[in-house]
Amino acid sequence: MASLQSIKHWDLETDLLIAGFGLAGACAALEAHDTDPGCEILVIEKATPEMAGGNTRVSGQSLLISRNASALAEYQRAMSRPNPIPEDMLQAWAQAMVNLEPWIESRAAEAGARYIKGTGFSEREVVREFPELGAEQAVAYTATILPIPSGVWLAFKANVDRRPRIRVQYATRIVDLVQDPDSLEVFGVVVEQAGVRRNVRARRAVVMATGGFEADPQMQRDYFGLAEAHPLGAPTNTGDGLRILQKAGAELWHLRNFGQSGGIWPGFKVPEFQTIFMRNFFWQTFSWIELDAENRRFYDETAELQLTHYKEKRHGHWVDTPHHRAWPVHMIFDEVTRANNCLVIKVMSWNPVVLGYDWSEDNSAEIERGWVVRADSIAELATKLGRDSRAVEQAVADYNSACQAGHDPGFGRNPATLQPIAQPPYYAIRIDPAIVCTGGGAKRNIESEVIGHDGRAIPRLYEAGELGSMFSNLYQNGSYLTECMISGRAAGRNGARRIDWQASRNVA
Repeated sequence: MASLQSIKHWDLETDLLIAGFGLAGACAALEAHDTDPGCEILVIEKATPEMAGGNTRVSGQSLLISRNASALAEYQRAMSRPNPIPEDMLQAWAQAMVNLEPWIESRAAEAGARYIKGTGFSEREVVREFPELGAEQAVAYTATILPIPSGVWLAFKANVDRRPRIRVQYATRIVDLVQDPDSLEVFGVVVEQAGVRRNVRARRAVVMATGGFEADPQMQRDYFGLAEAHPLGAPTNTGDGLRILQKAGAELWHLRNFGQSGGIWPGFKVPEFQTIFMRNFFWQTFSWIELDAENRRFYDETAELQLTHYKEKRHGHWVDTPHHRAWPVHMIFDEVTRANNCLVIKVMSWNPVVLGYDWSEDNSAEIERGWVVRADSIAELATKLGRDSRAVEQAVADYNSACQAGHDPGFGRNPATLQPIAQPPYYAIRIDPAIVCTGGGAKRNIESEVIGHDGRAIPRLYEAGELGSMFSNLYQNGSYLTECMISGRAAGRNGARRIDWQASRNVA
């Protein structure tokens, strides 16, 4: 931390400083403004205006809507059993969730956007991920704000843009907090712009909403044990907030849960892009399999695992699918699947939504780029992949025999998806672990106050969104964006109600 004594002058001043302009930061700014319209609010964002929006901008835009607080609390309690959420926080969150929808509808209306039931990109009106844990009673329906993609983000950004006392400063990275070394009280921040550091006095409070560490490979290894994984979302989520909060004396939580809450999804990492493409989960044909490092199939490839955020039940527990342990993994498919399926989903993730890469519908452009390997035989394909040709041929033959029999003895694949890999040419693409987000960070309470090692709130320091998320194990679709709203609103409301620390010190 930087001590107050080390600050020779303040380059900027504001009442409330919010680090991070994703949904959590936007909600903090909106709530602070509406709590005290005289509050001066500065939002700093690491990305440029074109690249801003964080993971919110490229997520599925799903919002969980509940009508039953007690059922929702019980459902989340069951999902969090390996690492329980504090009961007072759980109960207050569930009640906030039940009361949230009118506020979302108001934000959509203010932006001139359409709020709807459903996901917006499929016919499903509701996604209930874990029915046996109580999803039916807890989840009324899924909602979103159009358009898809990015509708939720666009609506909330429009709300921020309409409020003149909220300033957003882009290409500005938070470097440190200015704190009292004894009490840990926060007085401001140190930021960096174009290589120049500046001191910003935050008269009332600081809100940390900088996202997770999914784009930092070493932090993925150190904190979640993933040898290789790549982000589906913002490449700026490199753990800045986590490092700063560690230094600030915060108690940490949810860095290594029973599973990766958002799931470890199949993705395609190519050298030309920093982030990863999400593999499609809407298939027209099914003449494909996946092979692990030993040239074997290792799970039911065509199960609708997107409905459980790529969790499958093993030994009585919902756990991550084993891609991150089975690597290197390749998807093997034939001409039928190549011609009838775009391999990636385009309505979410960074590369198609923000960078605008339009993956060809028949994958022909990606074959030309060398991202998809093509061969006239399975043996030739295996050789090009650096795999044992006989072993790959045997794996494909075994799968084709299961197709002929109409029964998959190893993994119980739905018979309707047992379509043989039989039409040349043949193709392969490497599958790498794709990360939605990370939830680890500083421990916080329902008021979004950051908790120190002594169990007490660090004065004038708040946290919201993915950084330090309350979710500790399984994740219900639509919960992350709504948690951003609840935690962001609490942080903004409480920060705006603080008095100037300089005035309080003078009175003392």
